[in-house]
This record gives sequence, structure tokens and C-alpha cells, in this order.
Amino acid sequence: MPATKEIKCTSDECELDMFENHYTYDISEDHSVADLSCPLCGGTACLDVIEL
Repeated sequence: MPATKEIKCTSDECELDMFENHYTYDISEDHSVADLSCPLCGGTACLDVIEL
């Protein structure tokens, strides 16, 4: 089953608290949150994976 990651934006200037990234295909082993950007503010260094 493809992975799902819950990610939060920690930027003080962004109103987005979290989003889910659903992978519908196999991704490379070296893919990480650093490869993503916030869908609201566009930031990249402000993203953290939410560990459940």
C-alpha cells in the first residue's frame, strides 16, 4: 500500500496547520519532506512530519 505522510507547517506566518501527502505510486528511498513545499505559503524549511 502506498505511503501517507501527515505534515505540519511550522512557519509563524502561515495559517496552514497540517496537510496529508498521499503517495499513489512507489517513491524512491531518498524522497523526504525536504523535497516538498507547503501548499499555502510555499515554504520548504518549515515542514515537519507528524509522528503518530
